[in-house]
Amino acid sequence: MLFDSALRRDLARTFGATLVVLLTIVITMMLVRTLSLAASDVVEPKDVVLVLGYSTVGYLGILLSVALFVSIVVCFGRMYRDSEMAIWFASGLDLSRFVRPVLQTFWPVLLVVCLLQAFAWPWVNRNGAELRDRYAQRSDLARVSPGVFQSSADGRRVFFVERDSGDEVSVRNIFALSSKGATDTVVSARSGRLEVVGDERFIVLESGQRSDVEERSGESTLAGFESYRALVDIKALRRAQQQPPKSMDTIELVRQPTQRNQGELVWRFGLMLAAVNLCLLAVGLSRVDSRRPSNWNLVLALLGSLAYFNAVNLTQAWVGSGRFSMGASLLVLHGGVFVLALALLWWRDHAAVLHFHFGARREARV
Repeated sequence: MLFDSALRRDLARTFGATLVVLLTIVITMMLVRTLSLAASDVVEPKDVVLVLGYSTVGYLGILLSVALFVSIVVCFGRMYRDSEMAIWFASGLDLSRFVRPVLQTFWPVLLVVCLLQAFAWPWVNRNGAELRDRYAQRSDLARVSPGVFQSSADGRRVFFVERDSGDEVSVRNIFALSSKGATDTVVSARSGRLEVVGDERFIVLESGQRSDVEERSGESTLAGFESYRALVDIKALRRAQQQPPKSMDTIELVRQPTQRNQGELVWRFGLMLAAVNLCLLAVGLSRVDSRRPSNWNLVLALLGSLAYFNAVNLTQAWVGSGRFSMGASLLVLHGGVFVLALALLWWRDHAAVLHFHFGARREARV
């Protein structure tokens, strides 16, 4: 049918352009955030691109939902301004008739949103957390760049070492300045290495000396040693035994219906249902007055979608804290928005008839 094919072509073209713009903006923001994490010593600099990819895939479901909503509002708004909608309405079509081609066009996108929230979201969180934990649990010595003075994660120690290429365990020409309370300690050694005993990590220095200086009294002690052993990490690198709910698979969350797990399920299922509801809302909210030079329908529609996503986050917190049940929150929020979208479509289709009916009755009374 000419109507379906023309509308689907315009929707697909508008959706592609909208998605490209949103991806460009979001990727730029995520890149700045990822670089700040690398500068703050939270992630390893060489993993910046990988962390950026994980972040993009994790939030791709939300981006697709927003792109769907914006593309429908923009496409239909253009049709209202160009009087195309008036032609279709004059041909006997109702606004609710536009829902079918919209869903036929975007059902693959809705399916991708569901798959991303059910499978990609926990996978991204799990791998991203492993990257950060693996880097955070490295010892201070392993983080030191050879030939560069660098401070520890807590800022209490400064290191300088030289390391042979390809050897991440042994170092030479070590200098370390540490501060504990009112005492400053300077340790220098010719060589050193890392040793792991059980869950404890030690650094073993050889052929060096240690100097302790008391800041208040000015007293200092100097001692030489052939071998110096110090504990630098209580727990060696190991995978966390308990994962947060956002890193667990959807099937595991269903099998373990705790309050926190149900809150995570409300968020994942909520975004799936929100994508469908936003498509219906966009059809009803896209109406504009072609006689006005400017309109605020797109801004108001975006504010409404933002409020909807905030409500999804709020229900997640309420279910996670035990204030509401999972089924009740999904039914009240998303069922209410679905009814609101249908009511808006009905109002758009019958507003003119109702206005004419009540206007005629008012004139008859007069």
